[in-house]
Amino acid sequence: MTDANNRARAANLALLNLLGEAFPLGIPVELWDGSEVMLGPEPRHASLRLHLRDPGFLPGLVRRPRLDTILRGHARGAIDLSGGTVLDLAALRPSEKPGRILKRIGLFRLARAALGLLRVKGSTHAAGFDGQGRPLVRAEAKENAVDIPFHYDLSNEFYQLFLDSRMVYTCAYFAEWHDDLERAQLDKIEMICRKLRLRPGDTLLDIGCGWGALLIHAARHHGVRGYGVTLSPAQIEEGRRRVEEAGLADRVTLDLKPYEAVQGQFDKIASIGMYEHVGFKAHDAYFTAVNRLLKPGGLYLHHAITRRGRRSEKAFHRMRPEYSAMTSYIFPGGEVDHIGHSTTQLEAHGFEVHDIEGWRPHYARTTALWCQRLHARRAEAEAMIGPERTRIWLAYLGGVSLAFSRGSLNLFQTLASKKKREGDALALNVPPSRGDLYR
Repeated sequence: MTDANNRARAANLALLNLLGEAFPLGIPVELWDGSEVMLGPEPRHASLRLHLRDPGFLPGLVRRPRLDTILRGHARGAIDLSGGTVLDLAALRPSEKPGRILKRIGLFRLARAALGLLRVKGSTHAAGFDGQGRPLVRAEAKENAVDIPFHYDLSNEFYQLFLDSRMVYTCAYFAEWHDDLERAQLDKIEMICRKLRLRPGDTLLDIGCGWGALLIHAARHHGVRGYGVTLSPAQIEEGRRRVEEAGLADRVTLDLKPYEAVQGQFDKIASIGMYEHVGFKAHDAYFTAVNRLLKPGGLYLHHAITRRGRRSEKAFHRMRPEYSAMTSYIFPGGEVDHIGHSTTQLEAHGFEVHDIEGWRPHYARTTALWCQRLHARRAEAEAMIGPERTRIWLAYLGGVSLAFSRGSLNLFQTLASKKKREGDALALNVPPSRGDLYR
């Protein structure tokens, strides 16, 4: 081993030993040369293991201590996990705040370890990603535009690795905290149908229909005529196949079309996990279009991820690192609002808000199950989309689950109706009780 390699190994070990003292996770770290160091005095997980495959990763992180440095390194495999997911790793984290732990360790010891790493050549950029951490595959996407095919057209087969059999790629609904994703997604679809008070003969528009699961269920079990739109060619192809297979081609139509181009009016409209792709600049146009497409008195179900509101809009729009990473790596151009903004927009565009229901813990559980299912089929995913993207997706699903668990992300279902007056009074568009929803 050369002197440079010896220095790199010693510098990495110095910081790892210090981290093991500060954060005794109780898992081994396997170095690039096959040797191991334990983070903490004793093992705390039977199979979880960190892999540090590049001696330049920690030096690069010291030079650029940002989340996207970690994500780029993780994408190219400089640092990786085996034997578990990021959720397993997070479960081992001490409850004490990191700042207090690091203060107890001492700034001098931290600075000495960091100085040793600064003498080692660092590496921060991952193959397949540009200098800002953005996927190179997105280079041709329009500036500030949401690139739907980038996210959804990885392949239908990829999503089948971790979604339920209906391919529902939105938050499930758990009547109790079980792990049956099939049941939870079916319960979610049925809950949406109940909230919309679907009746035989209703026309239902699904904006961002995905692979068609909601419309297929609503037509089969509630007698509606369904129309869905998406911007994903892969979703349209598979969704139409599923409609044909269900024998519902005469009652359900799926189109590759933006919501702005939809014509006519519908009794009910659902937007499930699509609004996040619209972007703040297009919110006015979006709600104007929904109002145009909904019949007077019709019901609209708005199901969307939000972030916590802040004391000012300026403070709200400051991007935290994890949110910036999500919109750079997974949802290019996507933006998430707060529930106050959503309800304000609805009321400003001629809707009456009836119900707002928080589903935050439901999405925490949904994304955790997705992460576990994808991890179980990691080798298949790598063969389909490559190791880089697979690692990013595992980190994304696990990280999003943690964000929902900790409350930095929320999800709300908001039921509203297009205002309709009877005489001088607003028409009542929902029953006086919601007891029927939870029977």
